[in-house]
Amino acid sequence: MIIRPAIALALMGTVAACVLPSLHSAPETVVAATEPAQTESQRLNAWFEQKFSETVARSPMRQTFLGIKDRYGEWDDPSDAFETAELELQRADIAEMRASFDFSKLDAQTQLSWRLAEYQLERSEAFFPFRHHGYVFDQMGGVQSGIPAFLINQHKVTSVSDAEAYISRLNGVPAYLGQQVANSSDAAARGILPPAFVFDYVLSDAAGVITGYPFGDAEPVATDSPLMEDIRGKVTAMTDAGRITPEEAADLISRAADALKTSVGPAYEAAIEELKRQQAVATTDDGAWKLPDGRAYYNQRLAQMTTTDLTADEIHQIGLDEMARIHAEMHDIMDTVGFEGSLQDFFEFMRTDPRFYKPETPEGREEYLAEAVAAIEQMKGDLPSLFNTFPKADMIVKAVEPFREKSAGKAFYSRPAPDGSRPGIYYANLYSMADMPTYQLEALAFHEGIPGHHMQIAIAQELESIPSFRKFGGYTAYSEGWGLYSELVPKELGYYSDPYSDFGRLAMEIWRAARLVVDTGLHDKQWTREQAVQYLLDNTPNPKGDCEKAIDRYIVMPGQATAYKIGMLKIVELRERAKTALGDGFDIREFHDIVLKDGAVPLAILEENVDAWIAAQAT
Repeated sequence: MIIRPAIALALMGTVAACVLPSLHSAPETVVAATEPAQTESQRLNAWFEQKFSETVARSPMRQTFLGIKDRYGEWDDPSDAFETAELELQRADIAEMRASFDFSKLDAQTQLSWRLAEYQLERSEAFFPFRHHGYVFDQMGGVQSGIPAFLINQHKVTSVSDAEAYISRLNGVPAYLGQQVANSSDAAARGILPPAFVFDYVLSDAAGVITGYPFGDAEPVATDSPLMEDIRGKVTAMTDAGRITPEEAADLISRAADALKTSVGPAYEAAIEELKRQQAVATTDDGAWKLPDGRAYYNQRLAQMTTTDLTADEIHQIGLDEMARIHAEMHDIMDTVGFEGSLQDFFEFMRTDPRFYKPETPEGREEYLAEAVAAIEQMKGDLPSLFNTFPKADMIVKAVEPFREKSAGKAFYSRPAPDGSRPGIYYANLYSMADMPTYQLEALAFHEGIPGHHMQIAIAQELESIPSFRKFGGYTAYSEGWGLYSELVPKELGYYSDPYSDFGRLAMEIWRAARLVVDTGLHDKQWTREQAVQYLLDNTPNPKGDCEKAIDRYIVMPGQATAYKIGMLKIVELRERAKTALGDGFDIREFHDIVLKDGAVPLAILEENVDAWIAAQAT
């Protein structure tokens, strides 16, 4: 899973797009590149960069994610007026592009940029009526944990001005969080309210942010709150490095403590009050079907996330078919290890045998992280047999921070800063070691790290042949499909030699196949949370806590979970098509280059690219 900033930006593509006719075929005016065409392409690419810069300049948080320190002490504007204005600007930009440039004079790569820019506008238009349907406060990407996660992980402090900006952002929390609270209250009045189970999570998160010094009557020697600990550590590091004096450090820390107590504390208390008010009227209905125009909203989410026009019924059936196939492969592994009993008996064995779990201790967590690092390091050595292109950005493995580990997902990836100031990060959630079986360790590390999300995302943002709006954009089916495909590829290099580890790979794959069933079950077929949890317990080896947390995630992120398997199936289909067509001429490294060379694209474009490569290779 990739964590992206929850910012709606024109020409950015930060979420997946819906399928629109313009992507299924290029306009008939496509011509071969000539010198004049290059000139037109250069003009348009310069225009794309200008519009990207203008868009980013309107988002201080996006600037921080990109390592830009302009407006470093500010938050984004989360108001509906701002979002409406952004759509108007996007419309004006595309109108300007069409009026100012000649598509027929562009080279193939720039023609693709044109088509994707149009596609993103069409996506924005299609989803705009549902812009209020997403939950402001939830346990996955809710603003209550998003604020501290952003400051801790994205706001770097290497100078006094950086620390001043951090304090400015602390003092800006009342306006930013206050608008988010107003958005949530307005949505609730429209009948858009998270299900009841969400509130315990978000209230716990919010309370955790304002627990510890300087909140309450605690003295400075008491345990720091998460943000106090963060700013104290960042300022102290500057002192240790000789960048500031102890007196300057003491002043900054004192001012940060004051901002936390007078700005952050009251803002979070107001949010907690509103959340408790909503909790009192929340229901146990879980699916998107319960929302206003819920079925249309879910259909749009499916189109966005899969970049296909598959219906909920079709996706549900694909899931059932994949479940049957993978169950059969699991039976083969049962035979290999000599297990006697049913598949469900084997699942129970895998859930409960202590050999597959690290202890619930600091040492156990450190062992897990160390083994994840080792798996990734080993894979790094084998990358030349799979790829011709490699990312420059480094990647590290971290445990999810304590303030959000209770509610956060099982694992996720955060992209590196383009300037190299921040590596890519694979976060493993070690809150409960019972939810992190070691037989899944390899596959999970490959998905989130290398050759998964880090390879795809870092390579994309380092590409020189595409404009920035594509380097930093994303389509969920492509990105998560690549992540799941990256779990399969190592098997072809001899990984998963232990049958239990190979079972772990299958367990990860069947988990994604089950998502097709339970996501459509929840949001289209009106399954209850309990029904969905039971389906996972009956059909996957994951422990109960894992199943419950997963269903809770799918409920608040309709359709997102379907992207993984749909994307992987398309990549595997295209690879098999290429193997069949090219025979001995097929080179897996060249295939991976074709898949990654354009950054993230909708699946229809990916298919177009692979088919063109096959045709060129065959001639």
